[in-house]
This record gives sequence, structure tokens and C-alpha cells, in this order.
Amino acid sequence: MSETDHWLESYGTMQDGLAYPVMHRIGVIAAVFGLIGLLWALPVPDEFLAISPLLNWGTTFLMAAVVYYFVIATSLAIGILPFALGLTACALWLDNSAWSLELGAGAALLVGIASLFFGRGSGGAALMSDIQLMMIGPVWQLSRLYRRLGIPY
Repeated sequence: MSETDHWLESYGTMQDGLAYPVMHRIGVIAAVFGLIGLLWALPVPDEFLAISPLLNWGTTFLMAAVVYYFVIATSLAIGILPFALGLTACALWLDNSAWSLELGAGAALLVGIASLFFGRGSGGAALMSDIQLMMIGPVWQLSRLYRRLGIPY
């Protein structure tokens, strides 16, 4: 079994028996955005800013995740790029708006975790696994779409 199949199967097993799958899937996206936003808000070394004003802990984490996705499955990594760019655009917009990035991202993370908890139905026991595998969730959703469309990964 490839590493890709291992991670996707592991995450897919966790999806069995969800009481509210749509709520759970929305929770994954909200939690990922909240995590990226909170990392974005952390102070960065001046060396980061010298390279690019967009280089921060949030974009660094996203780039590392995308590189990892390229290692496990190139087609999934290419497919996840619009999602990663969308997260970056949302965080950038929030950072440049009158709203507080920290509050917006924190609220998204709390909503995401609550959605993961309530989407599961039974709640707590698998919540820690959901959080641990949070960055696999978007790729798992993309892999389901790929299977339906017959796109190999």
C-alpha cells in the first residue's frame, strides 16, 4: 500500500459513521483556515519580510504541506493548489481588512473544531484524530472527486 493510500484510507476510516458529514467537512475547511490564519498572524523574522511580504509562518506551513502532497501524489498536489491559494487569498484579505486576522482566524478555528465535534455525532473520542489528520482532510475530499471523475492519483 502506498503512503498516499495509507493516509487516505486512514482518514476515510475516520469518516465512517459521521452523524453530519457535511458539517464535518465544512469543519475541516474552517479549522484549516483558522490554523493557517493564526500561523499567519505570528511575528516573523525580518529575513522573511526581506524575501517577500507574503512569507510568514502560515504560508510556510502551507508550502510545506503542498510539498508533502507532491511527495505523496503529484496529481493531488496540483489539485490542492487552488485550495491553498484560496486560503492564502482569504488570510491576506482578512489581514488587510479592518477585521482582526487573529480574531477571524481564531473564530474560524473554534467553529471548525466545534463542527468536527458535532459533525461526528458521538463527539470527543475521535476529535483528536480529526485534528491530527486535519491537513489530510482537503486532499481526501479531492481524492473522492478524482475517483468519481476517473482521475488517477
